[in-house]
Amino acid sequence: MASYDRPRAGGPPRPLQSGDTWWYAAVAGEAAGSFSTRVRVRTRRACLGAVLLLTVVYAGLVLTATGRRWGDAAMTGRRADSAAVTVLREHPSLAGFTTLSLVLGCVLLVAVGLIRKRYALTGFAAGAVVTALALTGLLQRYAPRPRLLDTVGLAPSGFPSVQTTLALGVALGLVLVVPYRLRGLVVGAATLWAVAVGAYTIAAGQHRPGDVIAAALVVLAVHCGLLALLARKGKVRPGARRGPALTGLPAIVPLVLVAAAGLGAGLWLLGDTLALPATAPYDPAELRLAHRCGQALAAGVVAAAGLVPLALLRRVDVDGAPAPYRLGGPFVEAAGVPRDDEVVGPFTEDLDHEIS
Repeated sequence: MASYDRPRAGGPPRPLQSGDTWWYAAVAGEAAGSFSTRVRVRTRRACLGAVLLLTVVYAGLVLTATGRRWGDAAMTGRRADSAAVTVLREHPSLAGFTTLSLVLGCVLLVAVGLIRKRYALTGFAAGAVVTALALTGLLQRYAPRPRLLDTVGLAPSGFPSVQTTLALGVALGLVLVVPYRLRGLVVGAATLWAVAVGAYTIAAGQHRPGDVIAAALVVLAVHCGLLALLARKGKVRPGARRGPALTGLPAIVPLVLVAAAGLGAGLWLLGDTLALPATAPYDPAELRLAHRCGQALAAGVVAAAGLVPLALLRRVDVDGAPAPYRLGGPFVEAAGVPRDDEVVGPFTEDLDHEIS
């Protein structure tokens, strides 16, 4: 048996059904059920990996004194960053625009699904956003954190960030409702918008970088778990091999650059910014460096969280069930009209006709 011809875990391959395309069953040479099993396995692993990373971020940036000091320095450093101060001072309407964009993003997610009549997938996407927001609220309220005594003038810990959770949740929810050929373009552009929302919350002093990073991991875990559930139910099928990748390049390429540059620069600067003294006063240059390091890390993680589902669903279509393969013409008519639960391939059972 070939490596790509693995049966469904837990039993023998299921027989062909009317929903299986002839190309999928015959030309691809793949056993029925193996494709959805592979999608389920990799999305489930991504979900568990996101949960593990979330645990590491929580332990490192919330429970340790060094992580809390770094987060406070990144929040305080926004005042020493002239670029961030200038943008916020000259554009005070950014706060209202951010809130408005979040509302419009939710409306867009639901509207696209309803217009395309993907009611079940729209419900799944909206449910994933609500689940991520609920988990965020539970973590903010009940996740244990040390009592902070030396953060006068700073916002209380908002781990994870609600704004980033909502923005990235909408971006990844579009994976389920947009057409397969436009998935890369739409989801990539929406993820760039989520990166901008997270960067604004840090620059405005509403959240620490760790809050934005945690929000991205929560959303990624929820959506990967949802994709694993859809694959388990057999709601995925092979997608086209050409076309969608080229359509999404205008959004995917900038997203990859943001993820690579953000993670690279953030990890490069992290070693210098973690060596802050235990007590104030701090050097303004160090605070500014901590702020830029936090911005880079947060942007890189949010961008990477948007790229992971696109990579996991490469050549995978979740937009409805496949249409059964049917042929018309005298050969099929001579063989008889097939029943609804019968799969018809390129050849009939009429032995009076043969191909020479």
